[in-house]
Amino acid sequence: MEKPQGQLVRSLTLQAATILVVSSVIGSGVYKKVAPMTHDLLSPSLVLWAWVLAGFISLCGALSNAEIAGMMADSGGEYVYFKRIYGRFIAFLWGWSTFAVIKTAAVASIAYVFAQSLNSLVTLPHLSPALEGFEIGLFKPLENFGVKAVTILLILVLTWVNTRGLKGAAALSTNITLMVVVGLGLVVISGLFFGGGNWANITTPAQGYVDRPITDFTFIKAMFAALLSAFWAYEGWNTLGFIGGEIKDPKRNLPLALSGGLLVIIGAYLLVNFTYMYVLPADKFVDIFNAKNDIAAVAVIRHFAGPIGAAILSAIILVTTLGCTNSTILMPPRVYYAMAKDGLFFKQAAYIHPKYNTPNPALWIQGIWACILVLSGSFDQLTDMLIYAAFFFYGATAFGVFMMRIKEPDTERPYKVWGYPVIPALFVLFCVSLIVITWYNSPREALIGTVLMLSGVPLYFYWSSNDK
Repeated sequence: MEKPQGQLVRSLTLQAATILVVSSVIGSGVYKKVAPMTHDLLSPSLVLWAWVLAGFISLCGALSNAEIAGMMADSGGEYVYFKRIYGRFIAFLWGWSTFAVIKTAAVASIAYVFAQSLNSLVTLPHLSPALEGFEIGLFKPLENFGVKAVTILLILVLTWVNTRGLKGAAALSTNITLMVVVGLGLVVISGLFFGGGNWANITTPAQGYVDRPITDFTFIKAMFAALLSAFWAYEGWNTLGFIGGEIKDPKRNLPLALSGGLLVIIGAYLLVNFTYMYVLPADKFVDIFNAKNDIAAVAVIRHFAGPIGAAILSAIILVTTLGCTNSTILMPPRVYYAMAKDGLFFKQAAYIHPKYNTPNPALWIQGIWACILVLSGSFDQLTDMLIYAAFFFYGATAFGVFMMRIKEPDTERPYKVWGYPVIPALFVLFCVSLIVITWYNSPREALIGTVLMLSGVPLYFYWSSNDK
């Protein structure tokens, strides 16, 4: 006898959907990534321009994504889009990549920063040096054991919270997002008015900086490396499409939530990172990156507010990363549910809980794999790998705007991308460039990401043959 099934319910308003965009994106990157970006560019003004450029490019992607999302507003996000645009195989490849690397690595990375922040407040335990140095291939699964154990515990607890219903999980994200906004506001106000900074910190580059033309390949490499960091801070804007089937009036509200939420995020990131660089000189951020044992934002607050201020900010980061981890866990299982219904994923993932109307098996499959990824790598390795993988498919979605304008010119489009064809074309071109430069700058992360993306191909043919 088949288990009783529930169904996904349209319960999210425009306000709730916009908040989910913001809470899905604002996580660890706004606190950590200014240090590696300064290390790459050595110039505070260039770092701020990198934030602007990454925000503009992400907005181009979101505007392009919004046209497709408005046409095909249903749970599953790009899986639904790609199936209609490119066919089952590309749709599967995106869905599998989302599971294998993109969103599960995002969950692991954000939760990892939560544990790092907790570690700055309460020292977490370590195993013996021999055990923590144990290697399996390229990985040290027991390294930094206490931080990884807390990371895994957080993933499991929040996965359970999300099995209790969408409204409760969304309400958690809403409440935490309000606290995050207040926390970032306090950072900006305290830093600008009481941080003892000066304009010279914004205009003075770090030691070793060489002024180069924008056409110089060394400059291009450095800028793309910095953008890779910035894109991690913007990652997550597309996940709202995963729950299109649970948004009220999705053809109107989904594009509005995507674009509106991202504009809020761009403004917040510029203001916060300007504050960091106003308070501390560029050389300090290079030192923070090289030390590998501090969060840049905490170092800024510690500079003028001492240990108590640093502890308060660490607590704010705990709240921020808790909310972002929760939102990142919430949405992707709807993709695995859509795939499983098509016979292209583990069949258990097609089950919806009859009481809570949530895809509980899909949530637990995701949570377990995210825990395995926690054991496999460090924060920066995971984020570089997932951004590289994500931009394959971001570009494919934007290219889909052109494909659908040709294939289905008469289909209703509640929203048409502003600046067509320039905006989607620029975004596609940038995605291709980022992929090429990442192979040059970070070949290890690019290789691992590619292997994980392609690891599902044999399963596709297996599941396809069973589905016939």
